[in-house]
Order: sequence, then C-alpha cells, then structure tokens
Amino acid sequence: MHVAVLDIGKTNAKVALVDTDTMSELAVVTRSNTVRPGPPYPHFDVQGIWTFLLDSLSVLEADHGIDRISITTHGATFVLLDANGDLATPVMDYEFTGPEELAEAYDALRPDFSETGSPRLPMGLNAGAQLHWLLETQAGLRGRVAQVVSYPQYWSGRLTGHFANELTSLGCHTDLWNPHAARFSHLVEALGITEKMAPIALASDVAGTILPGIAEATGVAATTPVMSGIHDSNASLLPHLRQMDGPFSVVSTGTWVISMAIGGAPVMLDPTRDTLINVNGLGDPTPSARFMGGREFEHIRMEIGEPSSADVVRVLKQRLFLLPSVQAGSGPFPHRPGGWNRSEMTPGEKGVALSWYLALMTRECLSMVGAAGPIIVEGPFARNGNYVAMLNAATGRPVRLSHSATGTSIGASLLVDRHAMPVHSIRAPQVSKLDVLREYARDWALEVNATP
Repeated sequence: MHVAVLDIGKTNAKVALVDTDTMSELAVVTRSNTVRPGPPYPHFDVQGIWTFLLDSLSVLEADHGIDRISITTHGATFVLLDANGDLATPVMDYEFTGPEELAEAYDALRPDFSETGSPRLPMGLNAGAQLHWLLETQAGLRGRVAQVVSYPQYWSGRLTGHFANELTSLGCHTDLWNPHAARFSHLVEALGITEKMAPIALASDVAGTILPGIAEATGVAATTPVMSGIHDSNASLLPHLRQMDGPFSVVSTGTWVISMAIGGAPVMLDPTRDTLINVNGLGDPTPSARFMGGREFEHIRMEIGEPSSADVVRVLKQRLFLLPSVQAGSGPFPHRPGGWNRSEMTPGEKGVALSWYLALMTRECLSMVGAAGPIIVEGPFARNGNYVAMLNAATGRPVRLSHSATGTSIGASLLVDRHAMPVHSIRAPQVSKLDVLREYARDWALEVNATP
C-alpha cells in the first residue's frame, strides 16, 4: 500500500510516499517551513504548505499512485477556524514572544503541572498561552472563532472537510489536557472555549475521503481515505510500541530532541527542566524530556568542521567541552549560559565536542524520565557516529538506530494499518574506548554542575 504522508516539522515540511509492504520511503520531497513575520504576528505559511502538498500529491500520484494519506506535524500549534472552515486568524509561530506579555494573567488561569503534566514554557510553547494571548489581543477574534483544532487535524480537515482535536497533540505541553483522566483540563473552560473545541479523534481514525476539488486538482482518487494524524514525536514512537516489550526509550531528533520513556523507572518529573507527560499514539501517558538539539546544531554549524581521529584524541585529552545551554529557555538547563570552554578550539574539535554535547544532553533527558532498556534513535542524529558512540558510553545501555530517513513519516504511515510491522531498528556499531568516553562524560557533568 502506498501512503502519502504530509510531515510538517518546525524547520522543514515534507511529503513522503511510504510503501507499507516494505516499510520503505519511495520518494520524499521537502520545502522549508517558512515563518512569515506578520502582520499581525509571526505565523506559519500555511498557504505555501498547502500549495506544496497539492503539488507533491500530484507528482506522487502520477509517479507511483497513492492509496491513503496520513498527517504528522510538530506540536505546540492549534488552529482557530471561522464558521466557513477558514482561518479566523493566522497560525501563530510558537517561538513568538507575544504571549509573554500576558504571562501574569495567563499564569493565574493555567492548571498545575500535577493536572496536566505540562511545564510552564516560554514564548508560545504552551498552546494554551497562545490561545489566551490571541483571544485577548486580536480584535473580534473571540466572536469569529467557531472551532479550535489541533495542527495535524487542521490538515486532515482541510483535505476532507472534517476537523478534530487529537490526543497526542493535546497532550504535547498544551496546558489544555489532563492525561491522567483523559479529558480537557480546566483551562479550556477558563478560556471560554469549551463549546468551540472540535470533536476528539484518535490518531488512527479516518477523517474522511478527500474533497472532490482536491481529487480533481491532484489526480488522487476521490475515494482515498485520509487519516486523522499524529504529533510527530509520537509518530516516531509508534513503530516501537508495536515491536518491543519491556522497558525502552525512543529519542526523536530534529529541531527538538525528545526523549520518551516506555516502562521505565517511576520518577518525579521536574517541570522546571522541560520534562512533561506526552500522550502516545495508543493514548497512554508517556514521561518525556526535551531540548532544542537540532536548533542548537544549526546555530553552531558554521563554526564546525569534519572531525579527524586526531581531533577526537585532542578533545578527549584536553577536555574540550561545549556546555549547556546553547538555546536558552528550554531543556534540562534552561537558565545556564552555555558555550565552548576553550575559545581556541579548531573547527574539527568543535565538531566532536558538539556531537558529544548533544549526546550528553540526551543522556540527561533520559535520566530525568527514568528511561531503562535499549535506546532507539530516530532522525538525523542516528547518522552521527560521534553522537551515537557517546550516547552508548554515557548511558551504558545499548543504542539502536532507525532505518528510516524520516522516522516520523514511517510512524504516520502505520496509522492506516494497525497490524503493519515496521522494519526493526539496527544495533549501533560497537564502540571502542568506552571507558575513556565515560570519563569524558563524567567530567562534562562535573563541569556543568560546578557552574550554576
């Protein structure tokens, strides 16, 4: 079966065609996920993504044929629709700082971490803070809004005409959901939007078939079903929920590096260190922790070079570190000023230290959520040998690597068939000098903890 997956990450939007018989991607097309500066505020270019989606569906249908369509998107994003199903206001970029202007008023409304498993986050990373700011500052918006929908379900709704809210997106640090009771938190009533929340759907529900006009524009059959859709980190997790028993963890890498623990040790999550309770694709609460590792990599990328074996030796011997946090305001060390511990480091040395920093930040996240058992790494960091080696050494647990270039797309494709089994992840290569890497990891942690 050929499943076309619209996969919207914070940095890039992709359309991947997945063959579920072989669990392989037959084609992947990509565009930047552009943020438009405004007015009225920074917002996502949803019309540009829509045009890209229709063009991609046309090409994939002509080249391969499409049997189903599925959706996965980044979190922290909800869409306000008017009575015609059009945008009541542009879709806010969650990195817009506007909601912080009303932080005091919002904090008086938002539920406690014990109810939602959602930490208080900066900017618009709590979707509830976005909704509060929009409703308070955009003239006439409250009267225009007919439906509030989660981001994957906006896209499946635009394809089918049937909009919804879905658990994995509601459970992504929104403040809007109580994962313990599987219902809306009291914030929904406090914001006055209870009657405007679109119906609840499961990620694996069929939203409907594509609208006739879309079928005509793309050549895709009008009888083609569209799945409701899933939050992208949970799309990465879904294949492993089907495959693995016992405790394990999944590290989904991209703009965000999100560590999710299944069956791990019970821990008290610390909301001040960017831990949270996600809701996975089966509807179950999932302890999680995250940091903006992909954003940090992009921020530093121009400073680094391809490391040599000599670079590795020097970084180890001289204890050359990148210290947290490169991206302030999130992650396990949100308020710690970060940077290189030696200003004279070469590009190759920085390349090693950056990869090891990302692995050690991941180790910290895994520790905070009580992760146990093997670690499966999804996304671009799975192709970084220095990252994988340090993660293996620092955690002392086996690391497995996803086959997929876009693990989120494979996961989203599984929504069409509850019995489909993805290709198993592979064991990471054996790491030499484990003890030396562990000593580096120990000294990095001592350096981090020595400076507040």
